[in-house]
Amino acid sequence: MDHTGKSARHRCNEWIFRDVPSDITIVLHHHVYPDPFCFYTKFPLVSRSGRIRRIVSEHRDSEISRVELLNLPGGVESFELAAKFCYGINFEITSENVARLICVSEYLEMTEEFSRDNLLSRAEEYLDSIVCKNLEMSIHVLQQCESLLPLADELKIVTRCIDAIASKACAEQIASSFSRLEYSSSGRLHMSKQAKSDDGEWWIEDLSVLRIDMFQKVITAMKCRGVRPESIGASLVSYAQKELTNKPSNLKESSHEKLVVETIVRLLPVEKLAVPITFLFGLLRSAVMLDCSVASRLDLERRIGSQLDVATLDDLLIPSFKHEGDTLFDVDTVHRILVNFCQQDELSEDDVEQEEDGSVFESDSPPHSPSQTALMKVAKLVDNYLAEIAPDSNLKLSKFMVIAETLPAHARTLHDGLYRAIDIYLKAHQGLSDMDKKKLCKLIDFQKLSPEAGAHAAQNERLPLQAIVQVLYFEQLRLRNALGCCYGEDDPKPMHQSWRIGSGALSAAISPRDNYASLRRENRELKLELARLRMRLNDLERDHVFMKRDMAKSGSRRFMSSFSKKFSKLNFFGHISSRGSSSSSRNSQRIDSKVIERTCVSTE
Repeated sequence: MDHTGKSARHRCNEWIFRDVPSDITIVLHHHVYPDPFCFYTKFPLVSRSGRIRRIVSEHRDSEISRVELLNLPGGVESFELAAKFCYGINFEITSENVARLICVSEYLEMTEEFSRDNLLSRAEEYLDSIVCKNLEMSIHVLQQCESLLPLADELKIVTRCIDAIASKACAEQIASSFSRLEYSSSGRLHMSKQAKSDDGEWWIEDLSVLRIDMFQKVITAMKCRGVRPESIGASLVSYAQKELTNKPSNLKESSHEKLVVETIVRLLPVEKLAVPITFLFGLLRSAVMLDCSVASRLDLERRIGSQLDVATLDDLLIPSFKHEGDTLFDVDTVHRILVNFCQQDELSEDDVEQEEDGSVFESDSPPHSPSQTALMKVAKLVDNYLAEIAPDSNLKLSKFMVIAETLPAHARTLHDGLYRAIDIYLKAHQGLSDMDKKKLCKLIDFQKLSPEAGAHAAQNERLPLQAIVQVLYFEQLRLRNALGCCYGEDDPKPMHQSWRIGSGALSAAISPRDNYASLRRENRELKLELARLRMRLNDLERDHVFMKRDMAKSGSRRFMSSFSKKFSKLNFFGHISSRGSSSSSRNSQRIDSKVIERTCVSTE
């Protein structure tokens, strides 16, 4: 069979080289060759190209002088290079043309079957031995493949280039890391504390030349190879800056930008802080503006919520792209971000309980729970955000309140920022009813106002009367607590030393149960103090009656002597000159204290 096949092919070749006209015209996509010269077919094209040889052999019964090659990959330029190779004209294979040469030689069947050391084997050897060993050349060849699909993909050119890019990027990062290893004074090997070297990441900007589909394949391969998440994030940032900025606003471009945003969101590393949070907010703004998929927007909101404590006020100010009459800023999106932040906190509390029970293994990953410091940062951020959106006349009270109420109560240790935001809202929305004003002011814990904010609130006419009364009440308690420092050690103190109102802030770490117990204890102490004052007032009234009686019975001299003795018994400031009277005063205070405690306990 082999011998018969070779004989038939030999006879066909003899017919082609003997009987086919010496000149042949090649037609490529309406471009006619030769013009003005002809291709000689006897030893060049027919001897190297199996496709042209087959076309010529099919017309052995009639003269053929015209061959049409439709859908030739690479077009005219690729055929010119193939023709030069057939005619022995020297040219250089480069990263610019190797992909086209492989595709056109495959199309023309320029394989070893028809000629030894043919064009396909030459181009394949250059790709494997030169291109795939160089990261920059692999990126360039991959870019050339974009116009040669799907043939370039079928011939594994795309796959080989992508694998080469991913492996080389990973290898360069490893080499860069090894170059920063050094020995400490104790002889231990550790990473240098100097700034990270970018020598192994020069390719980040080079990837931006790729089309989005090719870029996605490269990033996916890099993740599988173990390229650092920070490098993946830097590549995404660089690509987004190139594709999403300074673009003309038309329908086609918007569709492309939408595809870019959704693809980049899918490629984001799972690790926190792999990309700057400002970049995530920028993607979110673009996703809202371009009406990207709901999944993309929710993914971005979840990622932002997990690291909200490093955000800034400018990040949160997302413009609203809805119809007219809506708020200036996208409040709903910010609310969902805050919910993600709080749900993360609740989930982490469950994790902490499991860890205390010993049911969770230790992990090197960072804890998911935002610390108290993170909660305080987010609370301050939210209060500043509320103050920024408060002047918007279209901002409804319900939306304002839902933002303020999202964070847990222990997140705010000071309510000055919240009070400022509410005051701005009241000033901008003067048509609010008294009921709405009371509802709004219930958000403020007036015990957590600083003395300056409390003084301002006490004179703020925009607040409802009930709120002003609360401010005055707590300011009076704070003043009494401050005056309590003037009492002597022998006198019972009017307030407990840990009275929270004096500082204007609750302990951030206190639990609701401990907070309730503390309030009960402080309430009991306040009742004791009021009972002491009531008893002293009764003594004063009784002495006043005695003084009147003495005044009526005796002269003024006896009256003054009696008054001095009675007055000294009151002992308001607790300083007695004689030791004997001091000790007796202490004994009387102990007796009074026991009586008062029994009285207070019975009244509870």
